[in-house]
Amino acid sequence: MFRKTFLLTLLITLLLAGCGPDALSGAVPASAAITLTDGLGRSVILNEAAKRVVSLAPSNTEILFAVGAREQVIGRDEFSDYPAEAASIESVGGSMGEYSVEEIVALKPDLVLAAEINSPELVKQLEDLGLTVYYLANPSTLEELYVNLEIVAQLTGEDPTKLTDSLKARVDAVDEKIMPLSSRPSVFYEIDATDPSKPYTYGPGTFGDLLITRAGGFNIGGELTDPYPQISLEQIVVSNPSIIFLGDSMWGVTIESVVARPGWETIEAVKSSQIFPIDDNLISRPGPRLVDGLEQLAKLLHPGVFE
Repeated sequence: MFRKTFLLTLLITLLLAGCGPDALSGAVPASAAITLTDGLGRSVILNEAAKRVVSLAPSNTEILFAVGAREQVIGRDEFSDYPAEAASIESVGGSMGEYSVEEIVALKPDLVLAAEINSPELVKQLEDLGLTVYYLANPSTLEELYVNLEIVAQLTGEDPTKLTDSLKARVDAVDEKIMPLSSRPSVFYEIDATDPSKPYTYGPGTFGDLLITRAGGFNIGGELTDPYPQISLEQIVVSNPSIIFLGDSMWGVTIESVVARPGWETIEAVKSSQIFPIDDNLISRPGPRLVDGLEQLAKLLHPGVFE
């Protein structure tokens, strides 16, 4: 009996030892080997959680900071501008898709975090140089965004639970208010109006279409075939959106300039002054701030519900 009791006690002790703070919190112990399949179907192996990370996309940089891996980020693409402290991290390029491979190698990262804006050829080039590259595929839903956060957290030995729980709660709060509504205002979301007679918009399968729909709107671009189509003024007039969002306001497009466009005066959103500038980074970057974008869109589409 004593021997059985002793063995049982020893077994429990060993099990508890294996469930230390990291295991209980969800974080990956820094010394644990990590094997994950990336968005290109490649098996990526890290002998331990990454301590030196180069991010090749603004969304990846935002994710790394959000999950608590800021100290591990030693390089970033030149468009990574959020949070503001990312600007102090060394840039490895990225303008027109051109990265300084030499600079990336010189930083001696144990992980390069790529995204869908990066070509598979760049991934292979870096891999051929002996670097470990994880290609993070874009999420197609907010639920898949949570999975991406968990992946990056696992690669860097962080615990994303508090972050993902907070994001889920915020999305649930929007869903709870939007789901009972029967009215869905029609929306035109402008990305680029370099040619005001044929501005670019968000089509089906894009984050813009996803967020507008989940925020309780009807995206007129969602009925087109291309993900980022140009839509003619005639199509906009026929669709007659009740709300216009200016994602290109960050490039200087103003409400006044839209109102002054020839032919736009007949559109309901223009007549009723329902034109709203919006930070397109909240809509286009597949990181945790997509939830910020969802909340902003929902409040502008259904202000009475969110008072």
